[in-house]
Amino acid sequence: MRPGAVRWLSPVGYFTLRWWEWGPADGAPVVCVHGLTRTGRDFDALAQALGAAGRRVICPDLPGRGASDWLPAPALYQPPSYVTALSYLLARLDGPVDWVGTSLGGICGMAVAATRGNPVRRLVLNDIGATIPQAAMARIVDYMATPPPFFADVAALEAHLRRVHAPFGALTDAQWRHLAETSARPVDGGVALHYDPAIADPICEQEPEAVDMRGLWNMVRQPVLLIRGAESDLLLPGTARMMAEAEHVRLVEIAGAGHAPALMDPAQIALVAGFLDQ
Repeated sequence: MRPGAVRWLSPVGYFTLRWWEWGPADGAPVVCVHGLTRTGRDFDALAQALGAAGRRVICPDLPGRGASDWLPAPALYQPPSYVTALSYLLARLDGPVDWVGTSLGGICGMAVAATRGNPVRRLVLNDIGATIPQAAMARIVDYMATPPPFFADVAALEAHLRRVHAPFGALTDAQWRHLAETSARPVDGGVALHYDPAIADPICEQEPEAVDMRGLWNMVRQPVLLIRGAESDLLLPGTARMMAEAEHVRLVEIAGAGHAPALMDPAQIALVAGFLDQ
């Protein structure tokens, strides 16, 4: 694993987007983009496997997360800013890419894949679809409205992640520990989650409503692997079936997972790798 960075221009100035990179520098690129409160390190297991197979795998930390710069205006923490930052990474790559996006990372992927002249060759959408129901948005608002806690140590942070991210599925103790270690940032007296609490502001400032992205989804023409956690409240079965009616979409449900499958176990890694190899 090696770090990378690019400067990107927002309406209020330049900031740094950082990423974690695996595999040969001349390999065919795969960009893996994480969910709302997570970081690019969530993809370590997938990236290591794809990198070992010859792919160049790039896992960015979205603005306000992980090693990337925090933004001075909370209102900037919305998908258009993230897509702008990621576009600088895509310009640096300057060629076709495959995209793996979990939740928010999948929204960004759809936005890029729907754009004229985009470089996306294949798209993996991990538990995100053309619509998000109001109940799921209300759950997200409730979760984000609570200030992120501080923890005495990484073990306490791990216990928190096991509770709030149980829908990731059945993970090993080592995998939970890895997620905890890569989710932690040091603070006085302990550790905190590795994101700017202000990312919650744009979400919590309005009443939760259903999100309709069908207009965006209908412009996606690339081959799509749509992964759904069988117990997901965010990607409902009817939405997934509607999306899978398109010839370019393959739908796979992951038993024992909700929102969103962690893509850490060998079967899920093999599923993604096989799709990207086509």
